[in-house]
Amino acid sequence: MEQEELIYHLTEVRKRLLIVFGWFFAMLCAGLYISPRLLLLIKSQPAAASIEWNVFSFTDGLFIYMKCALLVAVLFTLPVLLYQIWAFVRPGLTEEEARGTLPYVPVSFVLFLGGASFSYFVVFPMMVRFMEKMNRTIGAVETYGIDRYFSFLFSVVFPMAVAFELPVVILFLTRIGLLSPERLKKARKFAYLGLAIVGSCISPPDFVSHLSVTIPLILLFEISVIVSARQWRTMDHGLLPQK
Repeated sequence: MEQEELIYHLTEVRKRLLIVFGWFFAMLCAGLYISPRLLLLIKSQPAAASIEWNVFSFTDGLFIYMKCALLVAVLFTLPVLLYQIWAFVRPGLTEEEARGTLPYVPVSFVLFLGGASFSYFVVFPMMVRFMEKMNRTIGAVETYGIDRYFSFLFSVVFPMAVAFELPVVILFLTRIGLLSPERLKKARKFAYLGLAIVGSCISPPDFVSHLSVTIPLILLFEISVIVSARQWRTMDHGLLPQK
């Protein structure tokens, strides 16, 4: 009996992985098709319009092309992966738990896109302007390689996109009983300190830039506390839902 269950679960995992890999390959092909247009769109944005992209090897352009396609594939495979994980554990959940956890999939994707958009349209241009100003103050001639530009772009955008997942993470930890509104309130000052450090690490070292990044992160934390409190009230005094 246990062997049959193991075979069933392995078969189910294989089916889910095939769906994810199949979708990933389709999105990779779509990414290869739209990458030239997407790169031109990025080049036309204010953060890049004044910057001359240069290549310092024959493969720089190809690697950026492939990285762009891979990024598109990963981004649009994320919701499919999350849904397949939910579908795999669905048989072990009650109807109430299934209905309560399914919204995590689209919400996580929307928050990730929101974080990436905020970082690209707000934080990244501030970083570029600050770096250009610093380079000019030391009399440096600005010559930017396309590979370095995108490495810098990803290092700024990706951490902020991940940081925007904070409400979902806190809500999930509350649902399984590891967090409570009281614990979150007690940890508020430490959370503020941590978010301020994160904001200072991914923003230019000036007060206005710090605030423009740190305040949205703190607002996300406060929203997480409110949502956590609502979730806590729907549970039986913080205990896990009984199956």
